[in-house]
Amino acid sequence: MMVEPVSVVPYDPVWPHLFALERSRVEAVAGSWVETVEHIGSTAVPGLDAKPVIDLLVGVRNIRDADHCVGPLESIGYSFWAEDPNIDHHRLFVKFVDAGMTSRTHNLHIVETGSAYREDRLVFRDYLRIHPETAGEYARLKYDLAERFRDDRETYTRAKTDFVSAVVGRAKALRG
Repeated sequence: MMVEPVSVVPYDPVWPHLFALERSRVEAVAGSWVETVEHIGSTAVPGLDAKPVIDLLVGVRNIRDADHCVGPLESIGYSFWAEDPNIDHHRLFVKFVDAGMTSRTHNLHIVETGSAYREDRLVFRDYLRIHPETAGEYARLKYDLAERFRDDRETYTRAKTDFVSAVVGRAKALRG
């Protein structure tokens, strides 16, 4: 079994530029199927410490359109990452820096443009961008979890769920 250690690092101002470069690559190979490409996750929040992995949220009209993106995304270094083949609303692709798949550089999530999954990711990102105190709480949680679950990325991610859900709920309540 592959172990991909979890490490959280200080914010790097190059992350938005890395996103922009990758968005251009994705649009160049799969643009006819893609409606939107957003920068999500902690690297999309200025000043927020994060795992140094750029998350792209790709919106398609219909999730079946994601099937047309597999070959083009593989041609630029992505691997289809089937977390759960029973989930219909989300396709995850991962790019690694090395063939040994030990150092992830990008996560690419394909979802329907109007999906709740997409909406929640954008709401969370936007809330953290305008609430630095909440972003700071999130950073402290991530450092703690990265220390506790260094060799268990899935548990690290699941352990953040309650915090993320609470922030999304708070953000949606403020919007009315």
